[in-house]
Amino acid sequence: MTDSLKVGLAQLNPKVGDVAGNLAKVRAARAEAKAQGADLVLFPELVLAGYFPEDLVLKPAFQERCREAVEALRADTRDGGPALFVTTPWHEDGKLYNAIVALDKGEIVGKRYKVDLPNYGVFDDKRVFAAGPMPGPLVFRGVRIGVPICEDVWTPDVVECISETGGEILLVPNASPYEVGKTDIRVQLGVKRVVESGLPFVYLNQVGGQDEVVYDGGSFALGADRALKVKLASFAEQVTTVEFRRNGRGWEIEPGPIAPELSDIESIYQAMVLGLRDYVNKTGFPSVVIGLSGGVDSAITAAVAADALGPDRVHAIMMPSPYTSRDSLEDAEACAKALGIRYDIVNIGPAMEAFRTMLTPLFGNRAEDVTEENIQARARGVALMAVSNKLGGMVVTTGNKSEMAVGYATLYGDMNGGFNVLKDVYKTTVFELCRWRNAHLPVGAMGRKGTVIPPRIIDKPPSAELRPDQKDSDSLPPYPVLDAILKGLIERDLDTAALAKEGHDPKVVDRIWRLLENAEYKRRQAPPGVKITSRNVSKERRYPIVNGFRGEP
Repeated sequence: MTDSLKVGLAQLNPKVGDVAGNLAKVRAARAEAKAQGADLVLFPELVLAGYFPEDLVLKPAFQERCREAVEALRADTRDGGPALFVTTPWHEDGKLYNAIVALDKGEIVGKRYKVDLPNYGVFDDKRVFAAGPMPGPLVFRGVRIGVPICEDVWTPDVVECISETGGEILLVPNASPYEVGKTDIRVQLGVKRVVESGLPFVYLNQVGGQDEVVYDGGSFALGADRALKVKLASFAEQVTTVEFRRNGRGWEIEPGPIAPELSDIESIYQAMVLGLRDYVNKTGFPSVVIGLSGGVDSAITAAVAADALGPDRVHAIMMPSPYTSRDSLEDAEACAKALGIRYDIVNIGPAMEAFRTMLTPLFGNRAEDVTEENIQARARGVALMAVSNKLGGMVVTTGNKSEMAVGYATLYGDMNGGFNVLKDVYKTTVFELCRWRNAHLPVGAMGRKGTVIPPRIIDKPPSAELRPDQKDSDSLPPYPVLDAILKGLIERDLDTAALAKEGHDPKVVDRIWRLLENAEYKRRQAPPGVKITSRNVSKERRYPIVNGFRGEP
């Protein structure tokens, strides 16, 4: 019986569907953990498939590819190096499971299946996987190791079963999406399971971007005394080995590195950087194209892009109309120079005149209204998509959550593009992010240090500049008011009465709610964007487009 066990924690960034690439990552992590003296290596949830594979995992050919990767890793373990607790889809007896497979000395020495399949928020596990039976621990070299998978530790039942059947250590593979404040929630969850079971607890999380979801890593280990023993970095791949030692009462974890905690605003920025970087790189785009207007939304988007990809892969285009102010022209150019990105100007005036000429026979003498405003936005969208088609860069849109929520955006205009880093970021947070980025160069950023967003961009009143002297406040409440109401409606499911008790004007609340409901058809056609909050306006808020309900929110 061993009195010491060294476990390599492989906090990796897999790519959904790239089984060969994910297999190579697993092998590289095993080699790194071997150099650190690990006895076994633990991997995040579904590391060979990538998380979440959605209906891809139902394809028999994909399941077989994952099985072949497991067989290749099984053969690798004949070399006497670290054993592997590898995670994969696993087809057995006519059912498909979310599994962890233990490989040691050329053999499959055990398998366990995820029991609690989440079916809320961004999760759809029940759509594709069968629930496994309640698991006892795996026995590895005389140590009884519980391996509950992700959601299995969010309720007490699975850990209780492991504890009651002799489990000594808990190793938990996860693919837990980022949202603001979730790090503390995970740690407190781990503390609960430790208190209930009396067992040391390792929470290994995936890192990386996948469509709208970002996995932030931040893996950690808690001793049986509930103390934090090890914490890995957030938003970065890392392989770290932790050592368990047997004492008279059970097992304890030797203290190791503890990465610094990020502030909420830094974590939001890092999530946007990682989300954009992985979306662009994993889909194979060489660069990005951004319409740079001289406003805060496009400025922070350009800063994120420069930090994610490097300035040389970011192309900013200012597209002035007759309503574009001199300040906006100057601010856009100053921002591009500060970021070190390519900057060009494409005047949309001729396009506006062409549409006016084309449509006059149909419009007659009708007065100009939002139609002409939308034509400007759509002319810009056409120009950006043309540059994308000709030069190869992906268009990144710049609308924030406040605008997306109430439909203050033009379909096929400023909503054109492949990705939106601000999709789940409220306007008030955009201002915070601009100030934070001017004061900090994030860890791992590829952009420039210093003030990259001119202060005048942050300080001036927001405006779409689609008509003379236009301000956002002409159409919307002040953003602090709007965002507070939207958070209540979207993330807290409050009604008018509840928001009125918090001090909001019921008439304003009702107006915002109606705008929110009526904009569903626009949001359904919006590009994907990084999930930041507890409920984004995409997968996590699924309302019908055709909706006759008109009661109070």
